[in-house]
Amino acid sequence: MTQDTAVAGGPVRHGARDALGVFAPVAIGLSAGLTVLIGLLGPSAMAPGLPGPSWHPPYSLNAGPGGHLVIALAAAAIALGGTGLAAALRSRWRPDPRLLLWAGSAVAALLALLPPSGSADHLNYAAYGRLAALGRDPYAVAPAAFPGDPVAGAVEEWAGVTSVYGPVATAVQALASLAGGDSVRLTVFGMALFNAAAFVGTGLLLHRLTAADADLQRRAALLWTANPLMIYHLSAGMHVDTMAVACMAAALFAFSSLRGAAGGATSGVLLGLGIGVKLNAGLVALGPAWELRRRPGRLVLVAGTATATVAAVYGIAGPHVLDQVGAASRKVSLGTPWQPVKLALQSLFGPGAYAVWIQAGSVLLLAALAWLVFRAVPGGPIGPGGAVPAGGRLLPPTPPVPPSPSTSTPPVPPSTSAPVRRPVPPEAPAPLVAAVIVVAWLFAAPYALPWYDGLAFALLAAAPAWPALEGFVVARTAILSLGYLPAREALRPDDLLWLKTVVRQQVVPWSLLALTAALLWWAARAGARARRRPA
Repeated sequence: MTQDTAVAGGPVRHGARDALGVFAPVAIGLSAGLTVLIGLLGPSAMAPGLPGPSWHPPYSLNAGPGGHLVIALAAAAIALGGTGLAAALRSRWRPDPRLLLWAGSAVAALLALLPPSGSADHLNYAAYGRLAALGRDPYAVAPAAFPGDPVAGAVEEWAGVTSVYGPVATAVQALASLAGGDSVRLTVFGMALFNAAAFVGTGLLLHRLTAADADLQRRAALLWTANPLMIYHLSAGMHVDTMAVACMAAALFAFSSLRGAAGGATSGVLLGLGIGVKLNAGLVALGPAWELRRRPGRLVLVAGTATATVAAVYGIAGPHVLDQVGAASRKVSLGTPWQPVKLALQSLFGPGAYAVWIQAGSVLLLAALAWLVFRAVPGGPIGPGGAVPAGGRLLPPTPPVPPSPSTSTPPVPPSTSAPVRRPVPPEAPAPLVAAVIVVAWLFAAPYALPWYDGLAFALLAAAPAWPALEGFVVARTAILSLGYLPAREALRPDDLLWLKTVVRQQVVPWSLLALTAALLWWAARAGARARRRPA
């Protein structure tokens, strides 16, 4: 694992790395602790109240914290989490990866017992599951059609909007609704158990994918299970993205670990189920497709089973399953760099005239980012005596070379130096190719929210180490997260409206625009250097 390279590609002094190694665990621990505290305090501006008997889980202290306090706690959790994670990825801190895995899993399990925080999306999930459980179509009927229902009537901002989530997500929501009945609390708790299982399961899969190298296992745990930003958004926030990531991690594990037709079919089915949670997860399928481009038989098997799975789950869901997806594709979220572009186009051409230009621009930006970043792929890390084969998993370390019978030269020990890199983009493993495409999409998408970044973190965790790209993703997630304090309107103090009108609508978009420009500049330079470097 290479940790000596900064985001800009420069070296990190040993003294600075030692200091970062002291700061990283403290910041990560404090961030996770603050996230837990927000849920433990109970309903607030950060955690919507959950109707239902108080003895039903999830549980909290019902302390009634003020909006200023919980928003400050959330801001501190994000700031500490982002800086702590960045420090951990560049420092000399070397904890046991199993400790990180179990600590992050324990926090995820604890958060499943507490009210979700950060947004009110889980109330939407509960409502869509309720509609499905009642025999209604959540893709054609909005929760607002049942204002008196104890579950559907609990939705906050999106009561008039039909479901944008895939049929697999809706099936999980319906199962939770059947278990929870008329109780919002029990319904949310049922979904929280699914969410925690998906989060922990993804961590275990990533641990197995990197099993041949302890440094890569440590890095995988930092990027996922012990990642304080993902704990904040996916464990505490309980977004359906966690289930999509779990399906894709399982698909990549099957792709690299299982051989023959069974492995290809299993990988394809899991890819299809991930797309059945959220359509944008389908970008991951381009990674295996790239790796199999010279093996048409296996490519047809994986692609065919994935396509058949997607067709089946979306076909069962009915004719309206993609209605809201089409509407959402034309939206621009307030925190992306496309927000100032949208305002400029509206001033020139009037309301609504911006959509086609922004869609075209985002596609061009995605293509440019993917091409430049892919050109900058420096090659997989060669671990202590190991190499990166197809599938992205490290081979075991090379054993010591025994002494020659004709000489007394002592054995040559395996290398213990930091991994080196080789420019081999054409042979880049599936997780790395998928990570490049997903990162490019996140930076280019007109509509993106901070919890979408979970897919990129999981793919980077499964891929050969790339500190520079990891640094850009950490920075993007931290910046965008600060724009959604919280990602709901209810109970936010009036004097904190500037968090939306100034931070979310102005500071964050321009900051991400600068970060995107920096990513383009870095990728272009790194790609040029990689082409000049001898193989």
